[in-house]
Amino acid sequence: MKVISVNSSGLKPLKMGRRTAQTGHFKEPVGAAQVEALGLVGDAIGNARHHGGPDQAVYIYSAEDYRWWEGHLGRELSLGTFGENLTVSDFAGRPPRIGDIWNCGEVRLQITAPRIPCATLAARMGDPRFAKEFARVNRGGAYARVLCGGLLECGQSVTVEPYPQPSPAVDDLFALWHNPQKDPQILRQALAAPLAVRARAAFEYWLALSEKP
Repeated sequence: MKVISVNSSGLKPLKMGRRTAQTGHFKEPVGAAQVEALGLVGDAIGNARHHGGPDQAVYIYSAEDYRWWEGHLGRELSLGTFGENLTVSDFAGRPPRIGDIWNCGEVRLQITAPRIPCATLAARMGDPRFAKEFARVNRGGAYARVLCGGLLECGQSVTVEPYPQPSPAVDDLFALWHNPQKDPQILRQALAAPLAVRARAAFEYWLALSEKP
């Protein structure tokens, strides 16, 4: 697995229905960037309530998924289109799992959550139905926290330290998020792993509901 692109953006306007919002979704390749606890230095977050923060500091997507989307949509997509900070060549045959540690040079990232599609992604793609399609095909990528900052740059090799305890893949949690029937076993497994704080709050709520008599 290799780093194919490092992507960043300042705030830019995006038409969303009748309103215009400022968003950092328009990521573009920058070659290299310094990474700190809250993500790439200079990268903007338009909606800090739902995006960013120490548990969702870096968003990772795969070039393999880009190729799939290009075939599905019938058009080329520039890296950064999905708003990811880090585009990797592939996931090396192992879907990212909660707690896995990714080593990219001196940078150490820990997988924390799946990326859940929102209206910003749909507006960025110019299709109000795109968030539902993104959820349907389950190619969401992963969020990570920064365990050790440093320089992130194209061409770096990425090695994975698997989380030592059983933990769900982000694809499984992505599917669970969009399934009205929440599997308590998967919820418990996720909550036992180093899950992102926003996802943890949702999963704790769903587990409590499932345990009500």
